[in-house]
Amino acid sequence: MISPKLNNFVFFGTDEFAVAVLDELLKSHCEPALIVTTPDMKTGRGRRLTPPAVKLWAEENKIPFLQPANLRSDLETSLRSDLGLKLFLVASYGKIIPPTIFNLPKYGTLNIHPSLLPKYRGPTPIQSAILAGEAETGVSLMLVDEKVDHGPILQTKSYNLKAKSFVEARDELAELGAQLFTKILPDWVAGKIKAVPQDHSQATDTKKIRKEDGEINLSQGDTFIPQGAALYRKFLAFNPW
Repeated sequence: MISPKLNNFVFFGTDEFAVAVLDELLKSHCEPALIVTTPDMKTGRGRRLTPPAVKLWAEENKIPFLQPANLRSDLETSLRSDLGLKLFLVASYGKIIPPTIFNLPKYGTLNIHPSLLPKYRGPTPIQSAILAGEAETGVSLMLVDEKVDHGPILQTKSYNLKAKSFVEARDELAELGAQLFTKILPDWVAGKIKAVPQDHSQATDTKKIRKEDGEINLSQGDTFIPQGAALYRKFLAFNPW
């Protein structure tokens, strides 16, 4: 069990990956003191106002949450007023956190990223690794800096990706990331762990997925990948579409 004094952190997250991280943190008695998530958004054909998955989780587990539309104007002041919050943790938040916020806590702002950085930086690391036919990926616990997925690494954990769908890999990588966080948190706070800079020359970037990325054209093959294998990777990567 994590010491209660280490539980006083803010969690930034929005989607199902973040929810899976929170579920695992809750099992370890390491739930956050405050959750920051994105505002409700209009979705679907009916443009119905829909809350993010993390908001629903926070309500169910009775943890205070904020949904700032603008981080600098709506969030920074409230976080500055609570000096007891010593660390921030990010997992699939979906917004860029400015330095005025990520530099606030004494122990920094950590990020759980589902790839072995510096490979597959950006918004779709799991889907991109599946599409590329990677047999292995992993999670990286990193210190947030001003560039996307660019900060130094505290620790990584490998994961067997072979024949895994996006949903299955997403949830299992989230669990691994949360376990990594709870395992090293005491040593990080005690100053026993040093963050190591990434080898930026080896960095690869991912892009957001569009609906047309999932289209299947049976009349086209690929010079390097057998058509059946390429289509199967799409099926895995874009699950549950």
